[in-house]
Amino acid sequence: MPKYLYIAKSLKGEAKSGILEAPDEHQLARILRSEGYLLTSVSIEEQEKKKFSFSFSRGVSLTEKMLFTRNLQIMIAAGIALPKALTILSSQMKSKKMKNALLEVENEIMKGKSFANSLAKYPNIFNKFFTSIIKVGEESGTLEEGLKVLTRQMERERDLRSKVIGAMVYPAVIICAMIGIGILMLTMVVPSLAETFKGLNVELPATTKFIIFLGTFLAAKWYVLILIIIGLVFLIRQISKTKSGKKFFDLISLKLPIISPIIKKTNAAHTVRTLSSLIVAGVPIIEALDIVSGTLGNVYFKNAIVEATEKVKKGIKLSEALKPNEKLYPSLVVQMIQVGEETGETSGILLKLADFFEEEVTEVTKNLSSVIEPLLMLLIGGVVGFFAVSMFQPIYSMIGSIQ
Repeated sequence: MPKYLYIAKSLKGEAKSGILEAPDEHQLARILRSEGYLLTSVSIEEQEKKKFSFSFSRGVSLTEKMLFTRNLQIMIAAGIALPKALTILSSQMKSKKMKNALLEVENEIMKGKSFANSLAKYPNIFNKFFTSIIKVGEESGTLEEGLKVLTRQMERERDLRSKVIGAMVYPAVIICAMIGIGILMLTMVVPSLAETFKGLNVELPATTKFIIFLGTFLAAKWYVLILIIIGLVFLIRQISKTKSGKKFFDLISLKLPIISPIIKKTNAAHTVRTLSSLIVAGVPIIEALDIVSGTLGNVYFKNAIVEATEKVKKGIKLSEALKPNEKLYPSLVVQMIQVGEETGETSGILLKLADFFEEEVTEVTKNLSSVIEPLLMLLIGGVVGFFAVSMFQPIYSMIGSIQ
């Protein structure tokens, strides 16, 4: 049976929306009428993706989730009932995926299910960290505070992510421009020089032959380059999805001289802030560590927390459990956690530690362009020099032989 996305009103004018299965719209209207509602608007929900079909639907952005959480917290604080708040917020969502999820969650709550369990049905939108904070808030009657914690967490995560991405934009633009100019030179200038060399009847060096071959090939079959690029991107994505591929790329990111400090500081900041948020919300330390490991993208950081969790289960302190992984988590993290364990202020210390690492990331990203710029200049100079020597060497050789 198809699923219908509906909006209905009671005789008192109260609005209700959600998703229901029904044979057709007439049956849907009949079901709602039996519940005391009149159907005002209806549309068929997008069908689940078929087997072997490809989905190009947009995911839910971090910004949209953050705005939803913040607005929900404000509405809960104002005394608006949760189902009604979800109905209002669903109409404000740009993502259809998010809109449908919220309507379904509202429908589940109306049936008597908890908010956290309803959200848990959408792990691609609301991860375990999100649902755990909500669950603790529901059970302890501090849902508003839990939503505040989630909003703060997502705000910091968004700021950190935007700083890292912003730092990568400059080198990415320079490298793309260099590749574009290189392709134009190969396809427009090199074929003309190749014809000139043919007329001169001179022996060409190996580097010159290579550039001429590359230029004439791209000029005649430029579409092959596009297919190769698409193929490489697809291959890298597929490899990165495998366990061994993900491990390889994560290891490379931890070894690269300029990228490595950013990756380490970003993961350290994310770990301590997430752990702090969970502890503040009242989540037990074992469960909190388990959730933190699930939110980490880098497999080496994830494994470090998983190993630490197993040790903590055996009664070892978290600071001791993290000591063997000081190459990933700096000694400062271990020392500060130890202070928190001794003073009973772990969550507060972790929060300050997260601020410290995020400031470190900000400083690193600010100075990144000044570090990368000389390297880019050397790279560009090397490529231009190689091209110039390869293409003008035969001409100089010919002039030398004439003299």
